[in-house]
Amino acid sequence: MSETQPEIQGLSYEAVYNGMKERNVRDSTAKLAGAHVTIAGAGGLGSNIAIALTRIGVGHLTLIDFDTVELSNLNRQQFKLSQLDMPKVTALKQNLQEFNPFVAIDTVQTKVTHENVQDLFAGADIICEAFDNPAAKAMLLEAATEFYPDKPLVMGTGMAGIHSSNTITTKHPRPNLYIAGDGTSKGAEGLMAPRVMICAGHEANMIARLILGETEI
Repeated sequence: MSETQPEIQGLSYEAVYNGMKERNVRDSTAKLAGAHVTIAGAGGLGSNIAIALTRIGVGHLTLIDFDTVELSNLNRQQFKLSQLDMPKVTALKQNLQEFNPFVAIDTVQTKVTHENVQDLFAGADIICEAFDNPAAKAMLLEAATEFYPDKPLVMGTGMAGIHSSNTITTKHPRPNLYIAGDGTSKGAEGLMAPRVMICAGHEANMIARLILGETEI
């Protein structure tokens, strides 16, 4: 008797997997599937970055955040009303698994500090910063430079307000450091989905380029 093959939505695993890769860039699948990206922050930047990387099939994501889902998050972060008060990493993993069940997703509900950076990012091929706190951004930049100078670090800064989307760019100020955003707008202006998603798209695209061997912006 033949064994029953597992299915997703009535389709074989193989059919779903291959179908989801059909429009990806040629010869990108294996490199994307073999990559491990650790995302520090699962809010406006982090949730959008994680969705983009999940959809293209980055094989292993680690999500780090200490916070829970609040109503004020829902104007820009990829959560649902039904997920209020859930840990962000748990809610985000739940959503990502619906987009692509072939991605391995680890979650860590903790605050990133200088003391735990070495452990939290040990397995990452690429480190992604997605905080909304300037001090936390600076801390991770300092710690990653100290502990993992050879690992690419992709950061975001300046995505607030309703300024022109064309002011958001990706810069490469030094080896292994990439910074997306306009570099000036502050969160006090207010944060809304369009500009946050544009900045997140810059970060996600740079990460994809790095995985595929493109190190220049």
